[in-house]
Amino acid sequence: MKHFVNTLILTFLSFQLYSQIPDTFQWLPDGAGYRDVTEQGIVETALPSRQEKVIVAQDLLKKANGSPIEIRSYTISQAGDKVLIYTNSKRVWRYQTRGDYWVFDVAGKTLKQLGKGLPESSLMFAKFSPDGKKAAYVSKHNVYAEDIQSGEIKQLTTDGTDRVINGTFDWAYEEEFDCRDGFRWSGDSKSIAYWQLDARKIRNFLMINTTDSIYSFNVPVEYPKVGETPSPYKIGVVDITSAQTKWMNIPGDPQNTYVPRMEWSGMPNELVIQQLNRKQNESTLLYINTTDGSATPFYTEKDAAWIDIKSRWENDPMGWDWINNGKEFLWVSEKDGWRHTYRISRDGKKETLVTIGNFDMINPVRIDEKSNAYYFTASPDNATQAYLYRISLDGKGKPERLTPANQSGTHSYEISPGGKFARHQFSNAKTAPLQEWISLPKHVSIDPANSIAQSADKINAAKLNIEFFKVKTEEGIEIDAWMVKPTNFDPAKKYPIVFMVYGEPAGSTVKDTYGTGRNRLYSGSMADDGYIYASVDNRGTPSPKGAAWRKAIYKNIGTINIKDIDGAATAMFKQYAFIDTSRVAVHGWSGGGSSTLNLLFQYPQHFKTGIAVAAVANQLTYDNIYQERYMGVPQENREDFVKGSPITHAKNLRGNLLYIHGTGDDNVHYQNAEMLVNELIKNDKVFQFMPYPNRSHGISEGEGTSRHLRSLFTDYLKKNCPPGAR
Repeated sequence: MKHFVNTLILTFLSFQLYSQIPDTFQWLPDGAGYRDVTEQGIVETALPSRQEKVIVAQDLLKKANGSPIEIRSYTISQAGDKVLIYTNSKRVWRYQTRGDYWVFDVAGKTLKQLGKGLPESSLMFAKFSPDGKKAAYVSKHNVYAEDIQSGEIKQLTTDGTDRVINGTFDWAYEEEFDCRDGFRWSGDSKSIAYWQLDARKIRNFLMINTTDSIYSFNVPVEYPKVGETPSPYKIGVVDITSAQTKWMNIPGDPQNTYVPRMEWSGMPNELVIQQLNRKQNESTLLYINTTDGSATPFYTEKDAAWIDIKSRWENDPMGWDWINNGKEFLWVSEKDGWRHTYRISRDGKKETLVTIGNFDMINPVRIDEKSNAYYFTASPDNATQAYLYRISLDGKGKPERLTPANQSGTHSYEISPGGKFARHQFSNAKTAPLQEWISLPKHVSIDPANSIAQSADKINAAKLNIEFFKVKTEEGIEIDAWMVKPTNFDPAKKYPIVFMVYGEPAGSTVKDTYGTGRNRLYSGSMADDGYIYASVDNRGTPSPKGAAWRKAIYKNIGTINIKDIDGAATAMFKQYAFIDTSRVAVHGWSGGGSSTLNLLFQYPQHFKTGIAVAAVANQLTYDNIYQERYMGVPQENREDFVKGSPITHAKNLRGNLLYIHGTGDDNVHYQNAEMLVNELIKNDKVFQFMPYPNRSHGISEGEGTSRHLRSLFTDYLKKNCPPGAR
C-alpha cells in the first residue's frame, strides 16, 4: 500500500534500486575513492584526483556464445581478487532479486558462472564467504554453497518448497519489513545462519488471470490478511562441511512474533536478532549461542503505538552497528518522543543519547570512530527538507550543520569510510538534482568549478510557480503544504484546485525536492491549463516532526488523517479567495487512493471530484504486518478498521468518482474494487470504474498502459473539474 506513482517521492536520496542487492556505487574499503559501473566496466576512481582505473573491463564479460554480460550489481571479495557479478535479473514481487551470478578472477581475467545446473535466473543474494573461497546463494527456496575453484555445489537445505522458504522471505516479510536477503555467512566461513519461513499455514489469495490464456487460471499468493497469524519462522545455522542445520531456540510463539533482523554479532558462535511481538509495539534484542541454540535477551523497548524498525540504516537489513571493538552498538529509537540515535553497551544496561536535541534524526549517514564523529541528516526547522549534521559520537556537544546555509532543499550524502570524502546530492522543488564530491568535515567541494554552488548559479530554476506554506486546522494542527499556481496567475480570479494525497505512515507528500508539484498522471501541463495543484501532510505521515505527530494515526487510519486533510483544505479555502470551492478535486494511489475515497465520502461538501487508484476500500483485506502495526489486531478493535474503511462511508458519495484498479494487484487486491463497487451499487451511486486487466499494483504492464492511464485521468479531470480561471 506504499505506491506513490505521482513520484513526487523522486527524492533521489541514496537508495538501492533493488533492495539488498549491492549498489553499483561502492566506496573503497580505505575510503580513498570509489567504484562504479561505466561503459568501460567496473571502474575505480581515486579521490581527490579523480584518476580512473578499470578493475573489470566490460569487453571481458562475455558468455561462451560471445554475448555480453550486463552488470546489474557486483561485490568484490575481501582480498580484492574476485568479483561477483549479478546479471539477467528477474522480478520477485517488487524487485528484481533473482538472476544469474558470475565470478570474475581479476588476476587470471577468467569468468565462471555460479549455479550451473540450476534454473536460469533463479539465484538470489549470492555472497562470497569471508575467506573468498566459496559463494553461497538461494535457489528455489534452498540455500547452496559453491566452491569457487572447483565449482563443486553443495545443497545446504533440501526442504525448500514453494511454501517452505529458506534463505529468503514470504510476501508479507518482503513487502512490510524490506526483508529479502535471508542468510548470513559466519566470520570464519564455516557456517551460514538463515531464516526459514513456513508459509504452509498462510492461506492463498487467488488472483485470476483471464488475459494470458483462453481458459482463465489462478495465481496464488501466500498472503496473510489482517487478523491472520504470520508465517512462523525459524533461525537455523548450517555447517558448510556437513550440511547439517542446528535450529536456534528462540523464545516466544513464532506464529505470533516476528524476527525481521538477524546478524552475526562479531563474537564467535553468536548471533544477534531483533524480535517483535505480533502488534509490533515491543522489540527485544537477543544474543543467540549457535553452539547450543540458547537465547539471551539483553535490550527491550516498548511503545504505546508501534516500534518503527525502518528508522534504522537505509537499505541495511541490520538495525544496529557495532562500535568500540564490539563493546557497544548504535541504536535508533523514538523512546523520548524524537527519533534519535543511542550508544548502548553490549549488555544493554548503559545507554548514551548521541543525537542530542528536540528534533528527529532522519537518517544515519556515517560513523567515524577515529574522529569521534557521527554524521546524520536532519532538518530541525523545516520538516520538508534534509541537511547533513555532525555530532560527537560520545554524545557530548551540540549538532553542527555542515550543509551550506544557502542551499535550501533536500540533501543526501554517501560518506566514505574514515569520513574524508562524500558524494553530495541536492535538489529542491525548483532545482533538478545536482551532485558534487566534497571533503569533510569542512564540506569543501573537491572540484570547485563543478561544485553544486557553481552549477546552481549557472542553471535556470524550473518554471514552476510552487509555494510551500503552513496552514492551521480548526483543531489547531499545523499542516505543511505546497501549492502550484496556474501560469499567468491572477489573484482576482478563481481557479479549480486539485489535491494530491497519500496520508498514511508509509510516506510524506510535502517534500522540498525535485518532482514535488509535478503530476505525472496528467497529460500536459496542469498550470498551463489553469489548475491549482496542491498537497498537504497530515498527522501520521513520517515527517521529521516528532513521534507524537507520526503516531497520532495509531488505530486512526481513515479518520484522523482524513480529518487533517479536510481541515487543511478548508483552511486554505478561507485563506485564499482565488480557490474556486465549487471545483475541488482530489486524487491518490494506494493509501492515497483510500484517502481520496474517504475524502469524497466523509467530506462530500468540500471534495467534489475524486480519482482513486488501487485503493484499500476495506482495511480488513490488507496484510497483517502493515495493518496490525498501525491499527492493532482486529479481534480486539475491529470497529476502528470498519470506521476507517471507505466502504463504510460509500453511501455518502455525492460528487464525481473515477475508481481504477489492476485485476492482477498482489498488494492491494482487486477484491477491494469489487467490494466497493457492490457498496456503491447497493446505494444507487453513479460513478465510473476502470479495471486494468492483469496489471499489478503499479499498473504499468502491457503496451500502452501508462499512456492510457494518463489519458483517462486527464479526460476525467477536465470533464468533471473543468480547468481555467473564472
